[in-house]
Amino acid sequence: MLNPTPLAKGFCFGEGPRWFEGLLWFSDMLGEAVHTVDLNGSMTTLPLPGHAPSGLGFRPDGSLLIASTEARCVLRYDGETVTTIADLSAFAPDNLGDMVVDDAGRAYVGSQAYSGGVIVRVDPDDPDDPVTVVAEDLDFPNGMVITEDRSTLIVAESIGRRLTSYRIAADGTLTDREVFADGLDGPPDGIALDAAGAVWTSMTLAHRFDRILPGGEVTDRIDIGGRAAIACALGGPGRNLLFLLSTTDAYPKRLIGTQSARLDVVKVDVAGAGLP
Repeated sequence: MLNPTPLAKGFCFGEGPRWFEGLLWFSDMLGEAVHTVDLNGSMTTLPLPGHAPSGLGFRPDGSLLIASTEARCVLRYDGETVTTIADLSAFAPDNLGDMVVDDAGRAYVGSQAYSGGVIVRVDPDDPDDPVTVVAEDLDFPNGMVITEDRSTLIVAESIGRRLTSYRIAADGTLTDREVFADGLDGPPDGIALDAAGAVWTSMTLAHRFDRILPGGEVTDRIDIGGRAAIACALGGPGRNLLFLLSTTDAYPKRLIGTQSARLDVVKVDVAGAGLP
């Protein structure tokens, strides 16, 4: 049985966890900040006044990309300054959500429309075509991962209560849409991929984290009581630590001004794989 242990608290609404260089990085969407936490629970904060950050991803040069939800733009943090590198307002029909960054530094960013959601690819190194819509007609696209062989992108569709996969072409376009798992108890939010091809999924209103195989079989469940499961990531020195972000309410606007979100951690049998 998997029993998580608390690692950090004192933030409002954690999203988009990413393990990078010995730290877990995550957004505090309502706290207008990005935090880092080490394995002892020590936390640092990057303030982002005026922004509600969500998806995070690291480029090959180590810079951090941040999806600013309501501003519908992508920010870049180089370790010293924060700049806006892409305005997605003309491409995104609704607020931005999660993202995943590939080995070429291209960011796949979801726009969380309840229907008609899209995934936008942002390529900061392409001066001619830096922003492209690569997937459409999604029901609230949320967490995203890329498989170990870099051939497939998997996205959680929260309102659709499914996980959906796409083939990734050499030029970064997404094709061959398929259902990875459907009819989830969810709705699914943040996701993480392991080396056996299973996806750990934050089942928001079901108050748990599920490990789901292609086709929908659930092999493991982590119950978190009455809390809402928001996002997860596999990290740590062996990538076998599952980090779990949860809150007291699944609806962010009800939590403004609170600090009841929590980060827990649990060791799992199968290590993480792919991206992030």
